[in-house]
Amino acid sequence: MKSFSKEFKTLSYVIEKSSRILLVAHSNPDGDTSGSVLALKEHIRLAGKQADIACKDHLPDFLKPLTDEKFEKFEDIDIENYDAIIGCDSVERGFDEIAASVPKNAVTAILDHHPDITIKADVVIIDPKKSSVCEIVYDYLVFTEAKINRLMATFLILGILSDTGNFQHSNTTTRVMEVASELMKKGVSFSKIVETAFSNKKISTLKLWGIAFEKAKINPKNGMISTVLTKEDIEKCDASSEDIGQIASILNTVPGTRFSLILSERDGGTIKGSLRSEEYKEVDVSKIAHLFGGGGHKLASGFTVKGQIVETTDGWKIV
Repeated sequence: MKSFSKEFKTLSYVIEKSSRILLVAHSNPDGDTSGSVLALKEHIRLAGKQADIACKDHLPDFLKPLTDEKFEKFEDIDIENYDAIIGCDSVERGFDEIAASVPKNAVTAILDHHPDITIKADVVIIDPKKSSVCEIVYDYLVFTEAKINRLMATFLILGILSDTGNFQHSNTTTRVMEVASELMKKGVSFSKIVETAFSNKKISTLKLWGIAFEKAKINPKNGMISTVLTKEDIEKCDASSEDIGQIASILNTVPGTRFSLILSERDGGTIKGSLRSEEYKEVDVSKIAHLFGGGGHKLASGFTVKGQIVETTDGWKIV
């Protein structure tokens, strides 16, 4: 396992010498990208520095009971005002939005656990063996002997729970459980996080899930369980892209299936595909995602393509 001691030292030095830092979350922010930037913002605040969070989308509604923080839109920030810019998680869906406009004197850093990142930065910390970026942030804080208060621990647990499926996915290692245990010692309310971020579903979410589950089909030849959601489905339920998040993971639990796929129509004439599997099912879904220009982990990957979902007598087609 690679040691990031050099990169951690450099990142610590960058934060120490910067007066204003921009943290970047990926589009359609989930628990991991949100938890990592929120934890780092609190860390930077404790260091007496100013930090802002930028994202293509707003802070997810499901996180509002946990924080009053806001995500600034890219068009509303003046990037010239920042000494350092740090992207966290799936950086090719967030950091790439501002990479071309980064001022020459600003230091850039990326933290990720996805293996196929090609974006360049001054400090690169990518570890596919980690469950989440929040686990990487925890390692960084421990390495630099930084204080981890209850708020930071809450955000880090949030990200770890998000990317391990509440400790159900195969990336739940003994190390993950050790980290979670140490974070809970900071006074984190585990039940509150689970209830707020994972169990407390809006009626719009449940309606959308119902439509997705009703459409689900199993392909007996390859063990794929798949479903689709059109823009009409999402609008009919008064739902948003946030409500789609866990469908692929839930479908993946159906007995007799080897992997799941959900296709959902998004803005701009695009379709997002989300793939999930489990270690024992022996399907590398990242290979499927790569066929469509996407990527990710072998058990959790995704892709985006242009088009529209059309239902035919033989199933669904993208046209």
